[in-house]
Amino acid sequence: MEYSFEWKSESLEPIVAIACTVIGFITYWFLAESKKLRAAMGKKYGEEKTMIYWVLFQKYTGFLFLGIIPTIVVLSLFPYSLGFYGMKFTNMLQSLYWILGLGAIVIPMNFFAARRPQTLAYYPQIRTKVWDTKLILLNGFTWVAYLFAYEFLFRGILLFLCVPTLGVWNAIAVNTAIYSCTHIPKGAAETIGAIPFGILICIITLMTGTFWVGFVVHAFLALSNDYVALYFNPETKIVRRK
Repeated sequence: MEYSFEWKSESLEPIVAIACTVIGFITYWFLAESKKLRAAMGKKYGEEKTMIYWVLFQKYTGFLFLGIIPTIVVLSLFPYSLGFYGMKFTNMLQSLYWILGLGAIVIPMNFFAARRPQTLAYYPQIRTKVWDTKLILLNGFTWVAYLFAYEFLFRGILLFLCVPTLGVWNAIAVNTAIYSCTHIPKGAAETIGAIPFGILICIITLMTGTFWVGFVVHAFLALSNDYVALYFNPETKIVRRK
């Protein structure tokens, strides 16, 4: 069987989208998991503060390499506005129905799942034992910033740049495959669960034309996981600072 290696200009968009996603995630991951950087932070701030600062650093690094840089790249290379990538306020009522429906499933599910020993061993990601209102709010803010960038990359840039050339189902397959692989470090359950979740969110994104459902539902998922685990973790406590 013979293959044609002729370059087609329409191939640039999915190639750039896939490259931004893969390179962005690889860069973020190796910085966020760098033992040298964490050791340097621990030496400067001490272990107690580093347990907080390191997770915040991870979230901000994700916001930069999964959100800011890919967005600059695609806006520089292609003649599309942010609205093309799903950052627009259309079909908001339809999106709200999806958000409420999926949220009604996700939050109760996490209420029970977050109490399992394997979940408590990973969540909340900030492993400090004492939490106050400031830390709870800061944790929530950084989660939201990170997930905004994450969802805009996957369900915005990657999905909408791949669909015109690859077609709907091929684009969803590529999107879900990469999305699932990013969950491998979190274990088999989250990696496998990311497949149906990823497919569903891609379909909803294309139906509504926006990435808001994926972003809000993903935020529900992450924050409820973190805070339910925080509440049920016997090694942590919430205090009120004066």
